[in-house]
Amino acid sequence: MDSSEAQALRKEDNTASTSNTSAQGEDGPKPKKAKTEKKVKKKGRVFRAAKLGYTVHQGEDMLFVISSSSSQFNGLPWSPPKKKIKKKKRTKGKVKTVQIKKKKKVRAKPKPADNPVPSFQEKEETNLFVPQKTADHRWGESLPEEVLINIFQMVVGQDGAVPFLCRVGSVCRLWNAAASSPALWRKVTIGHCWIAPGKNQEPKTEKKIKDTLNWLAQNRFSQLRDFSLYHWKKNVNYAVKVVSEFCPHLRSLTLSNCTGLTACAFHSLALHSRALQSINLQYSEFQVEGPLKYIEDHGSQIKQIWFTHGVKNDRLLATISKGCCPDLELLEINTKLDSTYCELPVCIQALQMACPKLKTFRMLNVRPLQKTMRNVAKSTSGFPLLEELCIATTSYSYLTDKDLWDILFGSTRLRVLDLRGSSRVTPAGLEALPCLELECLFLGHYFSSSSALSAPKGLHMLTQKWSQTLQQLDIANQLFSEDDLEMAMSHLAQATEADTLRSLNLSGTRITPPALRPVIGQMTALNYLNLSSCRYLPRGVKRIYRGQEDIRQLLDKLV
Repeated sequence: MDSSEAQALRKEDNTASTSNTSAQGEDGPKPKKAKTEKKVKKKGRVFRAAKLGYTVHQGEDMLFVISSSSSQFNGLPWSPPKKKIKKKKRTKGKVKTVQIKKKKKVRAKPKPADNPVPSFQEKEETNLFVPQKTADHRWGESLPEEVLINIFQMVVGQDGAVPFLCRVGSVCRLWNAAASSPALWRKVTIGHCWIAPGKNQEPKTEKKIKDTLNWLAQNRFSQLRDFSLYHWKKNVNYAVKVVSEFCPHLRSLTLSNCTGLTACAFHSLALHSRALQSINLQYSEFQVEGPLKYIEDHGSQIKQIWFTHGVKNDRLLATISKGCCPDLELLEINTKLDSTYCELPVCIQALQMACPKLKTFRMLNVRPLQKTMRNVAKSTSGFPLLEELCIATTSYSYLTDKDLWDILFGSTRLRVLDLRGSSRVTPAGLEALPCLELECLFLGHYFSSSSALSAPKGLHMLTQKWSQTLQQLDIANQLFSEDDLEMAMSHLAQATEADTLRSLNLSGTRITPPALRPVIGQMTALNYLNLSSCRYLPRGVKRIYRGQEDIRQLLDKLV
């Protein structure tokens, strides 16, 4: 080998070493470059050709959010922030907490080329989203208004118009327009307003209440039918006045547990509310002169009245008995369960002459006392349209068979008879009633002690008479004999063609397993059975049963 060839070989070696050095300086070592390419290939596995214009992910409030690509939830789904890892190092006598910070990995820059090829990440960003239209809205803003109104109607029917419609009306313009539909504001119930009951209202709060009620009456209550106020201690007169002025279609007014009601409110009703048919004043304090004057002048349009028994309020019943409400269909007089004075003199003959269209007559925890009047003629038809009579009390009632006959001698359409607490009414007096299609019979006793009561007889006559129509029977704490109960249950079990009995309350009675088995085996519609405190039944079955399956399982235990 000559000297010229040796020099040429030296130049090639120097050129190769120089190229290797420059490649390491620009691109880094070959092993690191292989790792980088491996990571890029892993990301390439999530490549998608196209993605829909919305994503479903879990939001910060633990709800699933559906968002479009142009909304504020673009990008990756939300994930909770990762907690920083803290590592504890033990030193002499002390524990030192050292926070470990993650080091950022620096990737090697790719070697520049004449024709650069886009990476997998760039392809993912370009093909991940489909271009959206410029007029892209959220799903709630694209629903038809009629659909929203139907949805709101379902909620209003269950929870009421207030405050639901007031809240959804502030969502957007479309929801506000749907919530403003007058058809959704036909029934409005307002309870506590901004303050708890019993607390005084500040002047600013009182003004806010009046302004809000006035705005609602003028802008939302054009088709209002039923309006109710509960637990209002102030501004009751103002509310009644505003509603009566701006609601010409008002038919029902309920003022329950309210105070401060004066005659001016009823004067406003008399001037403006020509369609009013129902007045409910239960447990409210009011000046009795107001409703008395209203009933005397406009009682011909009233069909339903509720009020609470009291010394002054009882004058309403006397006014009704004079014939001021000839079209009255519902009359309810009630009082609280813990009331001590609950006796009310009633002239049944006068009430029958004054209200011949009465369909529902209730006296809840009020004991009627028969009152006779000299100048009142006896009614020959009684209550011919009466469908429900409720004279129930938690204490003793003085109602007798004769008193019951005087009330119901002409009530052939009676469906519901509630005489709970009437210990003087006998099965013989009930069997003589002219109603032949009774559906609900309640004869239970719910006062503290029944030891002083005598054992009645003749329950089998009642079940035999109404076995085809009876749906609910309550004889709780009645001391019928075992034989009488067995005959009565057999009459119910034999009515297999009708099979209408759904509720049976035998709590505290002398019912026995042989008398109970036929009823459970034959009555397939029975879904409520009360056997609590039944001493003649074995242990483990003295409880309340709900549902047909639960009642059917009782047959295996009645051996």
